[in-house]
Amino acid sequence: MLPFFALIFVAFLYPLLSLLLISVQEPEPGITNYVRIFENPIYATVLLRTLRLALLVSILSLMLALPVALLMARSRGPKLAFITACILLPFWSSVLVRTAAWSVLLQRNGLINQGLQAVGIIDAPVKLLYTQGAVIVAMSHVLMPFMVLPIYGALRNIPVELGRAAAICGAGPNRSFWEVTLPLAMPGIVAGFILVFLSSLGYFITPALLGSPQEMTISTLISQQLREFLDWPFAAALVGVLSLLVTAITLAFSRVFRFDRMMGAHE
Repeated sequence: MLPFFALIFVAFLYPLLSLLLISVQEPEPGITNYVRIFENPIYATVLLRTLRLALLVSILSLMLALPVALLMARSRGPKLAFITACILLPFWSSVLVRTAAWSVLLQRNGLINQGLQAVGIIDAPVKLLYTQGAVIVAMSHVLMPFMVLPIYGALRNIPVELGRAAAICGAGPNRSFWEVTLPLAMPGIVAGFILVFLSSLGYFITPALLGSPQEMTISTLISQQLREFLDWPFAAALVGVLSLLVTAITLAFSRVFRFDRMMGAHE
């Protein structure tokens, strides 16, 4: 395990700790940079907007991923291979390419506006690009494999006999899903939700390309402080707040859902 931990330290822990040191050492020792974050309501608004965006993306990803995972769990052979390829092939392409594709679809003369006009839903092109809706849809598409795969793994581990036993006891398909399948798939659902939620908190490319300045997230704010204002100490403080937020959310999820028990571990 030594090479693994060495890589984690060099590629993650050391840069993060260096930034945290900058945030409390410059321009003067202390927590001045952190005080700036909580004194200005704009930064609190950005933090709340980022949390709301991550929550909406996670919910939409779950709504889209659950039917796909159910279909995968009930498929075999070429059908399963085809569905898996549809999920994984876009995942293997660049995030920048997928985001650029959404910008083409959502522009005023894009395919979506043209299709809505063709069926008579709208008379003139509407603004779809550079909106929060565009960011939510595109991020859900990019992050959906992180939701599909854990749910699929949990569903595949559910014995088929349980569904048959529920049917013998008189449960219909809907009741069997809500009272048997869904509770047993909950570890995969929770794992996928956490992965998507935490990834959404620090996502940068999609909000930067498809969002507007009025919909700035904490990742785009950090980039602005670095590139435009060259304010490394304040950007490092924002990184510290984001890291603390991610850690707190992870601990809260772990405390509420008790991952060890959900995965079947015993003390």
